Amino acid sequence: MTRAISRVTVLTNPASGHGNAPHAAERAIARLQQRGVDVTAVVGRDAAHARQLIREQLDLGTDALVVVGGDGAIALALQELAGNDVPLGIVPAGTGNDHAREYRIPTGNPEAAADVVADGLAATVDLGLIEGADGTRKWFGTVVATGFDSLVSDRANRMRWPHGRMRYNLAMLAELSKLRLLPFRLSFDGGAPLDTELTMAAIGNTRSYGGGMLICPGADPTDGLLDVTMIASASRGRLIRLFPTVFKGTHVELDTVTTRRVGTVAVECPGINAYADGDFACALPAQITAVPAALRLLRPDPSG
Repeated sequence: MTRAISRVTVLTNPASGHGNAPHAAERAIARLQQRGVDVTAVVGRDAAHARQLIREQLDLGTDALVVVGGDGAIALALQELAGNDVPLGIVPAGTGNDHAREYRIPTGNPEAAADVVADGLAATVDLGLIEGADGTRKWFGTVVATGFDSLVSDRANRMRWPHGRMRYNLAMLAELSKLRLLPFRLSFDGGAPLDTELTMAAIGNTRSYGGGMLICPGADPTDGLLDVTMIASASRGRLIRLFPTVFKGTHVELDTVTTRRVGTVAVECPGINAYADGDFACALPAQITAVPAALRLLRPDPSG
């Protein structure tokens, strides 16, 4: 469905892309204005302030909320846009940009991304919803990580040096040295619990996380379901050899990997946190559910 886009709110996360987001926002705003779109630009000081600004702009009325930033900034917007008729526009300016990858929104070209917004082609897509035992209620657009990958994120978040991707790489090496199978209890679509030992379980509304790792290669954000990828390997060597295949999505063919496609999954694993869209979501246990048609999204014509 094509919408008339005459006024938009542009929310920038100034920290995205190692501080490159403000420049991307300037370029995108200039392009939108060239296309005759009236722009209200807002910048969030932190997550709470950004959500407050979004709510204020939604109350005032806007044809779209455009996020200039990465997946974390988009995740903030999802908390306010889920179930709302106002569509999300994306100008990718993060390090991973997995939302943009999924929906073929141009990366590295703010003007082209702004054109997608101005063109006004809105699609309806699914979101996932995390409901934690601690009362957490969090929407997500890409993948929930539990297990080895969330332990890596835990460690990286505790580290103060180095910065950027290298910190995550060092955290991964440290966790590899402690690699072990973890006791998971999973329940699919309300069925009987499955007790198993896994390295990790990833629950995907879309296919990728971590900047293009196709951890759930069959996930489709329009089918009303989640794809669950379960990896069980206590061998550091096998896990290291598995990583390159994740970028191609061929890891699901290995005998250490199993997959399920479900509407909801309950996940328990003592001491493990869930991360969604790259950010901390909650401590397990949690129930994770696919919510069909929860978001309107401005995207290029998929047939183009």
